[in-house]
Amino acid sequence: MFGSVLLCAVVSAWLWPSLLREGLLFTGEGLVEVAPLVLPGIALTAWIMASGADRLIGKAFEGRLFPAVLAAAAIGAITPVCGVTVLPLMVGLLAAGVPLAPVMAFWLSSPVTDPAMLATTAATLGLAFAIGKTISAFGLGLLGGMVTAALTGSEGGQSALRKGGLTNSLTTSCSCGPSTFEPRIWQTRERRRAFAKQALATTRLILICLIPAFFAEYALNAALTPGALAAYVGEDTWWAIPAAVFVGAPAYIDGYAALPLTRGLIDNGMSPGAAMAFLVSGGVVSIWGALAIFPVLRLRPFLLYLGLAVTGSLLAGYGFGWVV
Repeated sequence: MFGSVLLCAVVSAWLWPSLLREGLLFTGEGLVEVAPLVLPGIALTAWIMASGADRLIGKAFEGRLFPAVLAAAAIGAITPVCGVTVLPLMVGLLAAGVPLAPVMAFWLSSPVTDPAMLATTAATLGLAFAIGKTISAFGLGLLGGMVTAALTGSEGGQSALRKGGLTNSLTTSCSCGPSTFEPRIWQTRERRRAFAKQALATTRLILICLIPAFFAEYALNAALTPGALAAYVGEDTWWAIPAAVFVGAPAYIDGYAALPLTRGLIDNGMSPGAAMAFLVSGGVVSIWGALAIFPVLRLRPFLLYLGLAVTGSLLAGYGFGWVV
C-alpha cells in the first residue's frame, strides 16, 4: 500500500506539480483540523484495550443483540464523533469479539449528526432539516444493525476485520488475564506499555487512512465544483435523490462545510428530499470516509456497509421528501 501511494505521488509530482503541492497543503491542514477530534479517540481506544475494558464491553453485548443494536443506533445519532474518530474504537470492539451488528449500527449513525451539528443545521437549513437528519441517523443505524444481525447473527466481529499489519496491531490488549479490568493503567508497567503500543498502532492506522483520503477529497472537490454538482441534483426529477447519493456523496466535504453548499443547491432548485439524501449519504459514504474504513474491513463487510449506507440514504431522502 505504501509503495502504491509513493508511486502515485511521484507520478502526480511529475504531471501536476501544482495539484500535488496544493493537495499536500490541504492534507496537512485537514490533519491539523481533525486532530482535536481524533486524539481523544486514540487515547480512549488505547485506554480501553490496556485496561481490559474491551473484554467487559464484549461481554455486555453477549446474548443481547437487539437491545445492543437499538442502543448503538441511538447513541451514535447523538454522539459527537465522525467516522474516522470512531474508527479505532470500532476496530477495538470488533477485535474484542463484539458482534458486527451493533458496531455497524453505531458506525452508520455516528457520522451523520450530533448536538452541535443539530444546532448548526437548524440555523442553516431550518428546524425540519435538523430533526429529519437526526431521525435519519437513528433510522440508518437501526436498519444497518438489524440487517447485519440477520446476516451475521451474534458472530464475533473478528471475522469482519482484515488480517494484516494495520488491524493486527490494534487487536492486542494487555495480557493481564482474561477477565481483569483495571482503569488505573498508570499503576502497572505492563498496562502502561500496552497503552503506548495501542496508541502508536492506532495513530499509524489513522494516518495511513487519512492522508490519501484528504488528498482524494481535495482532488475531487477541485474537479467537481458546486455548480457542476447542481447540474446533476438541481432539478426536482425522479432521479434527483439517487443522483444526490451516487454523485453528491462522493464529493461531500464535511458535515459543517456541506451545510452552506446544500443551502446553495436548494436555492438553485434542489428538492428537499435530494438535499437530505445528500447530507445523510455524505456522512457515511464520502470518499474520505470510505477510504478510512476500507483498510480495516474485509471486502464483504465493507460492501455491506456501503450497501446499507446507500439504501438508508435513499430511504431518508424519499421519506423526508414525502413528509415535507
